[in-house]
Amino acid sequence: MATLRRQIFDVMLRHCVGSSLIKTVVPGGSYHGSKRFSSSDNRKPKTGILMLNMGGPETLDDVHSFLYNLFMDKDLIQLPAQERLAPIIAKRRTPRIQQQYHEIGGGSPIKKWTTLQGQGMVEILDRISPETAPHKFYIGFRYVNPLTEDALEQMEKDGVKRGVAFTQYPQYSCATTGSSFNAIYRHYHKRGVVSQVAWSVIDRWPTHPGLIQTHVQHIREELLKFPQKDRDDVVILFSAHSLPQRSQDRGDPYTTEVASTVTAVMNALGNTHPYRLVWQSKVGPLKWLEPQTEEAIESFIKQGKKNILLVPIAFTSDHIETLFELDLEYAKELGEKLGANIKRSAAPNGNPVFIEGLANLVKEHLESGRSCSTQNTLRCPKCTNAVCGKMKEFFVHQQRYIVKPDRIESSETAAKKIAQSA
Repeated sequence: MATLRRQIFDVMLRHCVGSSLIKTVVPGGSYHGSKRFSSSDNRKPKTGILMLNMGGPETLDDVHSFLYNLFMDKDLIQLPAQERLAPIIAKRRTPRIQQQYHEIGGGSPIKKWTTLQGQGMVEILDRISPETAPHKFYIGFRYVNPLTEDALEQMEKDGVKRGVAFTQYPQYSCATTGSSFNAIYRHYHKRGVVSQVAWSVIDRWPTHPGLIQTHVQHIREELLKFPQKDRDDVVILFSAHSLPQRSQDRGDPYTTEVASTVTAVMNALGNTHPYRLVWQSKVGPLKWLEPQTEEAIESFIKQGKKNILLVPIAFTSDHIETLFELDLEYAKELGEKLGANIKRSAAPNGNPVFIEGLANLVKEHLESGRSCSTQNTLRCPKCTNAVCGKMKEFFVHQQRYIVKPDRIESSETAAKKIAQSA
């Protein structure tokens, strides 16, 4: 049986290579797995979409483990003696962060929104991309359940043939998308059992029409809530999660990609209002990207700009940084303190335009037949993370296992004929 399977796979591979659908990739010095596709399974391929995000604690009891996992992640935060310091920091911060989650309802809504987005996405995909159906979404969080590693094993158990690691961070950063992709590489490197999933990644999508149209719609809706006499004087502040300055100095593409989203949104709006890109959620004593959102708000108010619209430009769903930081700390408390009218446009959340955009994005990716974007093959100019390079090689290597949707049926037909003749 093993010999037969190898024969079937070789024929499928030759069939696809002969059609110029698979590039030959020379493996590097890191783990890539070996040949897969158990072609004795002649059913239509099942596509699994792994929706990757940081996640958030659903209950107050989850806060400590969330913080512990977060501060232990060296892809996100680099600390001296991290194994000793991370538990101490997590323990000290837990009470304050629990209070913040208490004030927004007792937990993070990220899982709720991701589930809603995933369900809508696969329903649309089953309709617009029947050749890759049935589709199933999976949630892979970095710091809370469902963890990325558990989702990967569930996909293997479900017999997924084609896996798409779909970052829910539209703009790539080594600290966010990079960390999630590194987790996938590490899991398979340590797994010890060859995967049956052919993997590809949607690694960034900062200017995808679905994302841009959603933000434009939400901004227009929120602008209408300002008094008509003030509406033209509103300053739009696009607020994104900040990064330590040294991350940008290493060449992390995050700031450039966030700026591209902002520019695309303002162009679609017709550049009707003045705007700036600002940064929020600084942690610790290091120098972070500036200006910080709070500082920018205070400065504009001093300049007489007292009508401000905050736009969470780097988040696909509401969570503590929108519901607590932007809504309570800035729009409510700071606005009342300084006598300003500060509002916030909604995150994409359950917007049908956004969900349809997710489905179209996956469909376009599957039709491309590519394992990753050209950008994802390149490390930062001053990258210091060796795992990052191995991860990128891992996903580039997946190209040899990917069959474009319009060739899957004929490839499986060829394999079936060989199996029958044997």
